[in-house]
Amino acid sequence: MKPPQPPATRGRPRTITRERIVDAGIKMGLPSITFVGVSAALGVSHMALYKHVANLEALKSMVAEEIFSRWQIPQASGKEPGGLREYLSLFVTSTREFVKAHPGLTPYVIRRLAATQPMLAKIDGHQSHIAQAYGISKEQARWLLATVAFHCIAVSDTVYSVTGREPVVNADRAVEEAEMELELAQGMQALIVGALAMLEEGIDGVGAEGQVTT
Repeated sequence: MKPPQPPATRGRPRTITRERIVDAGIKMGLPSITFVGVSAALGVSHMALYKHVANLEALKSMVAEEIFSRWQIPQASGKEPGGLREYLSLFVTSTREFVKAHPGLTPYVIRRLAATQPMLAKIDGHQSHIAQAYGISKEQARWLLATVAFHCIAVSDTVYSVTGREPVVNADRAVEEAEMELELAQGMQALIVGALAMLEEGIDGVGAEGQVTT
């Protein structure tokens, strides 16, 4: 004999869920997010949305957290021909494309106090992964990845926020962006080389605990 089944619930299914909220926010883009806009996308009143999200900043933080959680950070095998330097180049490319794809995200990922606990946990997990893959200490991995990510995010945000803005005189915006991306890539390579040199020097660079000792 089958056990009794719970009665089917009646009425409309919930229209306000975290997944729907963040999907609407991502589609709208962080710089353009408003309570009225997100609620309209969900087909509910903005007052109904307030029952799920306290304020606009909380809404943006929720969307930023989800964007970051969906970022597929490159994984390392530790056996790449170019070693850690090659991996960091891949990481820089991924970070640059991530910033380009999500305008307005930078304040939520570059400032530690603005990052949520799930975001910090993902960063910590990535640092542990790189430490294990390349046989360096967790603190060395933390310093190296934080240094590279901070500068890549900051410069990428500057590049993509100013590219194409006025004044643009007789200039192809795509060409301008490509030129700035090339300069960004070259600058990041110089940073990677310098950071790895500091890591190797130890005494005059970054010690075993990943702290700058100069």
